[in-house]
Amino acid sequence: MKILVHHIFYRPEPIGNGTYTAEMCEWLVQRGHAVRVVCPPPYYPQWRVQPPFRQWRYYTEVIGGVCVTRCPLWVPRRPSGLRRILYALSFMVSSLPVVVRQTLWRPDVVFVVEPSLLNAVPSLLAAKCSGAVSWLHVQDFELDIAFKLGQVRSSLLQALLVGFESWLLKHFDVVSTISRAMEIRLSQKGVEPRRQVLFPNWVDTTVIYPMTQPSSFRSELGIPQATVVCLFSGTMNAKQGVEVLIQAACLLSSHEQIQFVLCGDGPVAAKMRGLAASLRNVRFLPLQPLNRLNDLLNLADIHLLPQDPAVEDLVLPSKLLGMLATGRPVIAGVSPRSEVGQVVSRCGVIVPPGDPVGWAAAIESLAGDPASRARFGAAARQYALESLNKDLVLSQFEQDLRARLEART
Repeated sequence: MKILVHHIFYRPEPIGNGTYTAEMCEWLVQRGHAVRVVCPPPYYPQWRVQPPFRQWRYYTEVIGGVCVTRCPLWVPRRPSGLRRILYALSFMVSSLPVVVRQTLWRPDVVFVVEPSLLNAVPSLLAAKCSGAVSWLHVQDFELDIAFKLGQVRSSLLQALLVGFESWLLKHFDVVSTISRAMEIRLSQKGVEPRRQVLFPNWVDTTVIYPMTQPSSFRSELGIPQATVVCLFSGTMNAKQGVEVLIQAACLLSSHEQIQFVLCGDGPVAAKMRGLAASLRNVRFLPLQPLNRLNDLLNLADIHLLPQDPAVEDLVLPSKLLGMLATGRPVIAGVSPRSEVGQVVSRCGVIVPPGDPVGWAAAIESLAGDPASRARFGAAARQYALESLNKDLVLSQFEQDLRARLEART
């Protein structure tokens, strides 16, 4: 098969949706398929283009056997509201001629990922012009999240965006998403079951696994072996609700055997550092390279997963998969009825979202109970092996691709 992929995130970005897209593309190449990608230079989660890449240039490179064409985009320093729309629009405009030109390659499938939904316009056009299967993959319900978080307040603009989304969803041959709850959301938006595909995220359990020796980050940070490390690792943005972790750390500041480590970057990272400036039990780490990811995740005795309750059915946090694969317990601030809540209930503790007292109590209890941590951790690893295996998920995706192509002939 010849597959054209259009996404606003891509490797070498170390976290987020772009890592899944890159792994998918490289896996398909290894299976003998031809894959081309149209994307911008890496900029996430720092929200600035990373050197040596250049922001305003077009260029092509080959990564892992995938032909990758980079297109310019405007990156706002503070990504919110109208700025987010303009940044996505800038990439849509710059990538439009590149995507349309790929119709000469005659792809079998044009695969576009939301976010950004605006990318669906040139991708749909290219699919129609080339006779390819048009496939929209929803990682996040971008518009719903923006509305819930108050990033788009104008009722007129909201109505226009909802109409635009509805029109797009009606015209794609296939619309996939990453969880059952998000499939229900697709149905509510008018996507018929025959056009829906469940395409969940995955974890490579041979790359992320429980280590038998202590993480090297303990010695680097000077954290004693007896100290219980509570780790948050990922993007620090509004939909994560990460501020509650600083509030919980403040409540637990007298517990010398509990240490918080927050690793990552994002729009609220500077605010988080400011809130924690006086706390001795909170440490910050910058984003780590992929070759140290397993070592970082194994630093945790307890993984922390906060989430804004307004978006819990609109997104399934990808960081959860790596947490589970390390065989460590998870504390999550989510509703028990949510899909994340149902997973975490098997291998950790659920606390009310945004409740620092509940967070502090759960952390204190689990930190003092090594037997429960071991039991939850074993269950987490088992779930990752049985349900989140990379080859299993991508093999099913490949079958779905073939089935859709065969249905067209």
